Amino acid sequence: MTISQQYTRVAAEVAQACRDCGRDPFQVTLLAVSKTVQAPRVQEAIDAGACAFGENRPEQLMEKHAAYPNQQWHFIGNLQSRRIHDIVPCATLMHSVYKASHLPKIDAAAQQVGKVQDILLEVNVSGEESKGGIAPTQINELLSVAEGLAHVRVRGLMTMAPRGDMEIARETFAHLRELEQKINREWRGAQGLPLSELSMGMSEDWRCAISEGSTIVRIGRAIFSEDFA
Repeated sequence: MTISQQYTRVAAEVAQACRDCGRDPFQVTLLAVSKTVQAPRVQEAIDAGACAFGENRPEQLMEKHAAYPNQQWHFIGNLQSRRIHDIVPCATLMHSVYKASHLPKIDAAAQQVGKVQDILLEVNVSGEESKGGIAPTQINELLSVAEGLAHVRVRGLMTMAPRGDMEIARETFAHLRELEQKINREWRGAQGLPLSELSMGMSEDWRCAISEGSTIVRIGRAIFSEDFA
């Protein structure tokens, strides 16, 4: 299938998965992770209706944002301090913030371009050493830092589940949802709460992520890879 056909199929499956668990499909953003494809191939997904894309390298984010400025561009990769000033002008949403020291730098870069930068806090729910993110016990610390910054807005949480076990993935996603609910019950800061976004679920496990409340599913290979099964 072409990229356009694959995107159309995945979008229909995401919408059906939402309906199957009693959710409105408009509550879930299908983020087309285009990190493996060149800019011209992005057009094929746009032609099929894609409007939100995810990139994990600043250079690719900048290139594709310049080529397709009317689309939403999300930064989903490991955040390096020295590249924050490149990322912020292009990013609709930054998914992978997990260092308190990055928050003032994001704030300064956003102020420079006249925007409020929406971010997600990356949480290592599973505790895997190979996964990035803060421990759940550190969330309030980052919220406290963000509260004092005029050009940073925390919109929600992000996580990645261990691969290969759907039951563990479901538990991971449920735990992130419960963490967000706990924050919304208890936090009394001025960060525009309640938090509303949960970025969780990728090509292998997005279905159980939707059933556990994901609002953004990050799907790359199922859209852009010809051999994904």
